[in-house]
Amino acid sequence: MEIKISTAQILKVLYILSWIIFIGLCIEACGFIFNTALAFFKTDNIGLFWQQIDLTQLYNFDKGHYFVITTYLSIIAVMKAIMFYLIVKLLHDKKLNLAKPFNPEVVRFIIILSYLTLGIGLFTHFGVTYAQWLYKQGATMPDIYHLRFAGGDVWLFMSVTLYVIAQIFKRGIEIQKENDLTI
Repeated sequence: MEIKISTAQILKVLYILSWIIFIGLCIEACGFIFNTALAFFKTDNIGLFWQQIDLTQLYNFDKGHYFVITTYLSIIAVMKAIMFYLIVKLLHDKKLNLAKPFNPEVVRFIIILSYLTLGIGLFTHFGVTYAQWLYKQGATMPDIYHLRFAGGDVWLFMSVTLYVIAQIFKRGIEIQKENDLTI
């Protein structure tokens, strides 16, 4: 007995998974933003920063540097949430036509994802650079892996890959239009 899983079934599972990831990323982004704002009004909860990232010593070292690091964390988290929002929206609106996958909506979606991943990669790189500079200045804080700054090069690579795929899809649209005209 062979079980066949259709593409439509896989897309339904991916849709549900994308919703779960999107909600988690929204909670993470809101947690970073809320805790950053809260730290400037109520300084006794800094050690309980979102997902147990302890930035108390950085806050005590300099509030401005604390704000910059948490801003990087917030921007990266928001961009990830936007990315999954776009994935959920594409799957929900059923703009992914498997009969004609080469369409302008999909190309625009892939290009926007490539720009978002480029932004995530750049902000991650800037965050790593800034954190390393802070280490040299004598600031004590978690390493880049706990701060979620690791992997910037992967995001940049993914950005280039998505952009190349978008260009391939653009060419597919051109070929599809030429074929429609010849028929």
